[in-house]
Amino acid sequence: MPQTSRELVSRCLRFDHPARVPRELWTLPWADQHHPQAVAELRRRFPDDTAHAPDVCSPGVRQQGDPYAIGTYVDEWGCRWTNVQAGVVGEVRDPLIEDLADWRALDPPYEILPTNWTTARDQVNRFCAASDRFVRMPCRGRPWERYQFIRGPANAYLDMAAPDADVRGLLRRIHEFYLRDMEFWVTTDIDCISFMDDWGAQDRLLISPERWRELFKPLYREYCDLARAHGKFAFMHSDGHILSIYPDLIEIGVSGVNSQLFCMDRTELVRVAKGRITFWGEIDRQHVLPSRDPQAGRDAVRAIVRDLYDPSGGVLAQFEFGPAANPETALAIFEEWDRVGC
Repeated sequence: MPQTSRELVSRCLRFDHPARVPRELWTLPWADQHHPQAVAELRRRFPDDTAHAPDVCSPGVRQQGDPYAIGTYVDEWGCRWTNVQAGVVGEVRDPLIEDLADWRALDPPYEILPTNWTTARDQVNRFCAASDRFVRMPCRGRPWERYQFIRGPANAYLDMAAPDADVRGLLRRIHEFYLRDMEFWVTTDIDCISFMDDWGAQDRLLISPERWRELFKPLYREYCDLARAHGKFAFMHSDGHILSIYPDLIEIGVSGVNSQLFCMDRTELVRVAKGRITFWGEIDRQHVLPSRDPQAGRDAVRAIVRDLYDPSGGVLAQFEFGPAANPETALAIFEEWDRVGC
């Protein structure tokens, strides 16, 4: 009997010989606005093996505007975003908390989380039962990024240089909200919890690995421990050069990580991580996807296959169709992935 999409992804994460490389396409609204036919064709020919569970959370009382529209958007925490390009997200320019001593007044948006777990769980479970795809929770957990949104990037980096009790208190308050969110999701029939934080610059971690291990690794460990206790996989996304923390992500139990493989030394990545964690994509968004030559996409897939692929699993075909991406190159990427193992 053919393996379902749920089985393909689960086997990939367990290194249990999926029948083919599972796949997942990420898109920003920009792609649907500028290349709707190309996106539709990609989804028709190469449907995702994954799905996001319905978001059973409510809108936040502080939310205003559209995060993907030009102008100002206020998110559920009250952080104000400025956006100058339609179809992508903007940035937070003004800190929500300028004086760190005021962190105790921060009111996380608990009102968005399900109040009736039974009703919300039933909705999610019906979705999971009706689908043969691998289902992930909506991705909200982002303690480092949320810290930056609340304090502003400049303040956040200064805080990380000399973390005092106030820094740790604010970080814990943020983390407890995300942990509460995940505590609901692990009681449902989803396959995987999700969290994210962009940790890498172009060539190194944004803060020292030692500081990351002191402040953030314990938080991610709690997410992974919660997932494992309920028989769920754990997925993490992080942009940039994160090679130095790959062994830590493996140690705490991250099942699959979506990272920018083309920013890092893949020879070293093979040494520390191949066969120990699933590389959930991706294909380079800086040079390959914008290329006008589809062969660049095929060559990129072949490089990942050469370095990281194994028939037992550990590689998921994923990329993001976002600003500047060439539709023909995007199509060539999935066509090349479809040939792997044939």
